[in-house]
Amino acid sequence: MSTMREVFARTVTEAMETDPRVVVVLAEISRDVFPATDRVINVGIREQAMVGVGAGLALSGLRPVVHSYAPFLVERPFEQIKLDFGHQDVGGVLVSIGGSYDDPGWGRTHQAPGDVALIDTLPGWTVHVPGHPDEVAPLLRTALAGDDRVYLRLSLRTNARAYPVTEGFTVVRRGRLGVVVAVGPMLDRVLEATADTDVTVLYAATVRPFDAEGLRRAVRAADHADVLLVEPYLEGTSTRLVTEALADLPARVRSLGVQREAELRAYGTAQDHDAAHDLDALGVAAAVRRMFGHGGQA
Repeated sequence: MSTMREVFARTVTEAMETDPRVVVVLAEISRDVFPATDRVINVGIREQAMVGVGAGLALSGLRPVVHSYAPFLVERPFEQIKLDFGHQDVGGVLVSIGGSYDDPGWGRTHQAPGDVALIDTLPGWTVHVPGHPDEVAPLLRTALAGDDRVYLRLSLRTNARAYPVTEGFTVVRRGRLGVVVAVGPMLDRVLEATADTDVTVLYAATVRPFDAEGLRRAVRAADHADVLLVEPYLEGTSTRLVTEALADLPARVRSLGVQREAELRAYGTAQDHDAAHDLDALGVAAAVRRMFGHGGQA
């Protein structure tokens, strides 16, 4: 099976053959996976320039795809994202790899659990977090055909199967004790952790805009307005949107994600980091028990 990164490169390369607007801007990362053409621009290790060049191309009427590891794409050049894309109100497709800590052997410089939270401070962004390589191409094709601002967050972590990509939540399982929201590659762990618990499981590969109405429908169909949010990035990133969606309901909301107080200085493996942040199946299962008790299937 191809990785998300491979699907991304193949889809963009195919789009460049038919859409003269599409142009790629890189900062060394992934330079070998794209064809050597004048529509693939490698600015060298200059991430701020990479984003600025992408925005300039958008001002000229092109559809830029700006790509690097998440910390080099979102954190380091954040001012350029804010001003060059946002303040100038131009569109583009930002595509990151590395997730929160896909490659911990590279150290903290290659980790960006706060990327979606940063993007959230800016208006007008669509954010996709696919959970399987087969979900990448349809999301990307739609993004390339548009004119808006899109952030596509790719990862080496995947679910066993793909789900049809939609603008809102997909109901994977229905239950009565409450709702568990699984974002992107967290779905398989959520399904394992909730196998013996009578809860509804919602899946999202698109997290912005947030599907408030889809969440409300799922909560109203359950016996309890309890929601556990499981995200592969900074814990609580979407909590505000969940609580706003359920403001008129007596809901309990808890969130799992990369823990804010846990600055891990040992590299380890991605699985080690999952365990440390309670984002492995055991950690998610413990949170499910705390939230919903041992309520088995009826």
